[in-house]
Amino acid sequence: MIGVIGGSGFYTFFGADARRVNLDTPFGEPSAPVTVGTVGEHEVAFLPRHGANHQYSAHTVPYRANMWALRALGVRRVFAPCAVGSLTADLGPGSVVVPDQLVDRTHGRADTYFDSGGAHVAFADPYCPALRTAVTGLPGVVDGGTMVVIQGPRFSTRAESQWFAAAGFTLINMTGYPEAVLARELEICYASIALVTDLDAGIEVGGGVTAIDVFSEFEKNIEPFKKLVYEAIGQVAGEHTCTQCLSQSGVELPFELP
Repeated sequence: MIGVIGGSGFYTFFGADARRVNLDTPFGEPSAPVTVGTVGEHEVAFLPRHGANHQYSAHTVPYRANMWALRALGVRRVFAPCAVGSLTADLGPGSVVVPDQLVDRTHGRADTYFDSGGAHVAFADPYCPALRTAVTGLPGVVDGGTMVVIQGPRFSTRAESQWFAAAGFTLINMTGYPEAVLARELEICYASIALVTDLDAGIEVGGGVTAIDVFSEFEKNIEPFKKLVYEAIGQVAGEHTCTQCLSQSGVELPFELP
């Protein structure tokens, strides 16, 4: 089964005929019930990251419950569409980018299932190469970029944005971590698909980023963005977690995978 985790403004994926699954996990309930439907030959499980009514801000999303619930349903590959700001004028609103690196600037989030035991996952390359290829082969998609993940829920100051841009980061987001590393710990292939909704505060002179503008831009692009995710799912081959996305913790896992 393939999983899709929808970001801000991406709350539904199937019609009324989708199967609705309510789940509980050792880490509480996920953001919302999971809906299960089909895309071509694939069975797909969809979960809105922020809840069906955007009731979770980026720093309160139950990330561990979300990833555990998908794994328990049989998901082994996840596409993670999300809204991002751009840290370069080369990537304007409406651009779709598949990042290949991330930088974590969050704090205080539960970002591991390894609450005991000396386990350390390999995370040098945080995204699945096979899933990235499934998306980057589609027309108009930008291949590669570094996404810096900030704590939120506020947007960056102009100085912070300029700092991130000077460091060479290309995208900025609030939810890409810990989702990616939790997927790795659960041995789930994971790739982010980023829709640029704005130029971040330090890139241009002006009022900076506002939530209204972000949601407006996402809404304007949501249907073609969903279509791109459908097409990416159709490009996925194979049934198992790839070698890179095995946890490679070096020790026996301190829990039993669902």
